[in-house]
Amino acid sequence: MSPLETEHLAPDHAGVARAAALLNAGGLIAMPTETVYGLAADARNDLAVARIFEAKGRPRFNPLIVHVADAEAAKRYVIWSDLADQLAQAFWPGALTLVLPLRDDSGLSPLVTADLPTLAVRVPAHPLAHQLLARFDGPLAAPSANPSGKISPTTAEHVNAGLNGRIEGILDGGACPVGVESTILGLFDEPILLRPGGLPQEAIEACLGGPVKLHQSGDPLIAPGQMTSHYAPGATVRLNATDVAADELLLGFGKVDCALNLSEAGDLTEAAANLFHHLHALDAQGPRGIAVSPIPEVGLGRAINDRLRRAAAPR
Repeated sequence: MSPLETEHLAPDHAGVARAAALLNAGGLIAMPTETVYGLAADARNDLAVARIFEAKGRPRFNPLIVHVADAEAAKRYVIWSDLADQLAQAFWPGALTLVLPLRDDSGLSPLVTADLPTLAVRVPAHPLAHQLLARFDGPLAAPSANPSGKISPTTAEHVNAGLNGRIEGILDGGACPVGVESTILGLFDEPILLRPGGLPQEAIEACLGGPVKLHQSGDPLIAPGQMTSHYAPGATVRLNATDVAADELLLGFGKVDCALNLSEAGDLTEAAANLFHHLHALDAQGPRGIAVSPIPEVGLGRAINDRLRRAAAPR
């Protein structure tokens, strides 16, 4: 991607207003939270969310945490429960992420959830994050604001060192007081600790009045910080296709004759934004197979190919 001029935004009214304007325009903003800096984008905007993966060099479509202003906002996107209410009252705003069933009418990009039926959501405690969420007035998808695999950023300087020229702005809120990522708790048949983090397990168990189940290595992978499960359409998926059988539909890339095209211009960011939507749309037509044009194994193409290989895996 071409280098951007990353704006360094002060922690004041003007800085928050500028950050919200850039987010509304589909930009990426590093925002301070009490845990680590998050790389925020409009969680409803496919292209903006795809750019998170591109900017971070994220190796695959892991699900992302969505940050919201309060519990009432969270209820717009997830199926709420009494247990969620108990935990939110005890720990929000704060370093607890809850994983709950995704509402059918959430309106969020499927890239946010990695096409899973659940959503990771939290209310951050940092005052600047609160101000930005209020000014933006919408959900912000935000993994840590660092290149994938590198140390998480706890200052604006850390963010600048890793992402300068790849994102629109950095809202400088000083050092993050918690300094480790949020604790992730899945609320399914029973509470399960999916990732330890800034809220101790003991505090959660004290709130619930008993022990929580721990995620085991063989359990389904359903949250940020874990490898994503692969998407399995009803049709078989064939990769690197240069021809199409009579009972297949072609998912194209570049200038090819196809049923749907990820990006006629060969833009990998656009292709990532379209990937889940197009796979669903082709699968809904009921073909025996979906053939996929070759995707370059560079940049965001690595993430696209990783997702496609999972879709094509034997099952």
